[in-house]
Amino acid sequence: MKVCIVGASGKLGRYMVKHALDRGYEAVGVCREQSVGKLDEFKERITIVPGATNDREVIKRAVAGCDGVLVVLVPRGVHHYSSGTAQAVLDHAEPGARLVFSCGWHITRDGRDVYSRKLKLLVTVGGRLARLVRFADIDDQVEACRRVFASDTRWTVVRGSDLEEGESQGLPVWSRHVGDPILESNLTRRIDFALFMVEALENDELVHEAPAIVGRQTPSALAHAAASG
Repeated sequence: MKVCIVGASGKLGRYMVKHALDRGYEAVGVCREQSVGKLDEFKERITIVPGATNDREVIKRAVAGCDGVLVVLVPRGVHHYSSGTAQAVLDHAEPGARLVFSCGWHITRDGRDVYSRKLKLLVTVGGRLARLVRFADIDDQVEACRRVFASDTRWTVVRGSDLEEGESQGLPVWSRHVGDPILESNLTRRIDFALFMVEALENDELVHEAPAIVGRQTPSALAHAAASG
């Protein structure tokens, strides 16, 4: 399998590169020119396409011939970075390619997610402040996912909980809706978020799903497993 990782130089992206290479995939990484050095540990093993991830020509070149595309939807700035990245991938990925996008729990597909007051406050107030200082636009990430949901591609949108560093705990568990008891712990190892993204490439059960994930060793996941067992 040939896989393109869009946003490869970030923390999540580098974990995805490692997981992809561990599986023997051929990997292409896209990242901003100033971040290419962050991929030095992989430079002899991957092809790097430098440039902005919302640059349509950069994406077109990077995804050519790829069976799968892993996309970190970053709401950087206030110039439609997320939606531009998503649209470029939707338009230029190979027909039938598996497209797996990452975002946070705040994205909802069907409006049936139930959010805590803390999360709603963070998104509302934090989002406004970030947009005010022109640092990030959460609404643009919402728009990016809306476009993905409306497309007829073979997409998956992986919605991550709060993240922490640490050794892998294995493949995270998931639910269709934030607010489900299994997700209550709201914590996932970043390395395992990346693992779920890469695993989704070959899991057809996740096509047209927007799984919300949580670490499989968290209290809520263990409680759910015990109740189900």
